[in-house]
Amino acid sequence: MIAHLSGTILEKHVQRLVIDVAGVGYDVHVPLSTFYGVGEPGASVQLRIHTHVREDAFQLFGFATPLEQTLFLRLIAINGIGPKAALAVLSGIEAQDLVRAIRAGDVGRLTTIPGVGKKTAERLIVELRDRLSALATEPAATDATGGDVRSDVLSALANLGYQRAAAEKAAEKVFSRTPSPTFEAVLREILKELAR
Repeated sequence: MIAHLSGTILEKHVQRLVIDVAGVGYDVHVPLSTFYGVGEPGASVQLRIHTHVREDAFQLFGFATPLEQTLFLRLIAINGIGPKAALAVLSGIEAQDLVRAIRAGDVGRLTTIPGVGKKTAERLIVELRDRLSALATEPAATDATGGDVRSDVLSALANLGYQRAAAEKAAEKVFSRTPSPTFEAVLREILKELAR
């Protein structure tokens, strides 16, 4: 199995690269984040590779980061999600945002990904929430604006039936005046704000 490729980009097509490695051209499917992150034809490139073998196909899927590859592998492990669908998901949302949306149970955010409906979004959350808990996300997820608290509160408000736009507007006001936000305190303040 091929696990890594290091070579020169020969051709670039949407979500596909042809990489020359010592005179051999490898056709590699990539998410849009990788596609736009690598250089133009002639540039050197290094990709992590997942080799997907079926009776009728031998396909290579390439990723610029370990997180993208890990998410891809977790996605294709879900029944009914194949490599092309997993690639579409990774092309529709940044890897860090996908991890945060799944951890927060944010169905609304996941359904903004082209091809992902409500049922698929809910299945992604159920199947992947626990499996993604060990993945590291950048510190910005828990920064001074209360990233984790914010997503948890917005998710709770959505579950209570509040419209996302109104909830976000109220959250913005509360977070701007709350120095060290805790879930309970922020939720209480936002509910007061929404009741006005």
